[in-house]
Amino acid sequence: MHLAYPAVLSALLFCTGLYGVLARRNAILVLMSVEVMLNAVNLNLVAFDVWLSRAARDTLHSGQALTLFTIAIAAAEIGIGLAIVLAVYRNRGTSDIDRLRDTAESRESDTTAGEKAEATA
Repeated sequence: MHLAYPAVLSALLFCTGLYGVLARRNAILVLMSVEVMLNAVNLNLVAFDVWLSRAARDTLHSGQALTLFTIAIAAAEIGIGLAIVLAVYRNRGTSDIDRLRDTAESRESDTTAGEKAEATA
């Protein structure tokens, strides 16, 4: 198999994940899109490892080792990310990123307005 096939598939996966991160409003879907991007990186690591090991005749397989490391990091990221999303959902009642940003900005403006009122008094 040529190296171009997994590279093109990886690029398509990465672009799909990037679109998901930029276009989605739900925090859980954003985390899933990040996972798709990490899987694209894993596919590239394994494909280039197989291609380079065939060319150099070495048996180190460092791309596969990095893939296992990436999978472990991705599992930890999903665990922590879901815990944060659930905590935010319990406190605010939504996991919509735009609404969370709007509430954070309104709290900042309320705090700034309150500080200005105290300073003038």
